[in-house]
Amino acid sequence: MKKDKKRKKEPLYMIGAVSRMFNIHPQTLRLYEREGLLTPSRTEGKTRLYSQEDIEKLEFILFLTRELGVNLAGVDAILRMREQMMQMQKQIEYLLEYIQEEIKRRYAESVEEQQNALMRIPKVEITRVEEYMYNKYRKEQEGE
Repeated sequence: MKKDKKRKKEPLYMIGAVSRMFNIHPQTLRLYEREGLLTPSRTEGKTRLYSQEDIEKLEFILFLTRELGVNLAGVDAILRMREQMMQMQKQIEYLLEYIQEEIKRRYAESVEEQQNALMRIPKVEITRVEEYMYNKYRKEQEGE
């Protein structure tokens, strides 16, 4: 329901306005809808309404087709892979949050034990692979 309320507040564009914005024929937008590349919402009178998210997706589709020469089947494959990657990224972020919370919880439980230990346990931090690789690259560059 929150999504519906949010959707009502954002600007919505009719097919004519979108076709003028991107200098494309309305039939092209209808084709993208038939191919499943875009799914604009509809009014009760069946008028297509494009959200800001639809506009951004259309910009990406036009970049792929105009600039890179990708055909519609390729665009469909790229959009599906992009969606899968975004879902995987969310899952990874959730997993990282869970691991960090678990480490914090376990670390907090063992603080007293560590204070009485003969050897202290170093603090564990989780680093994103990209950050690790970048930092490693920087150190190698500085060493040269």
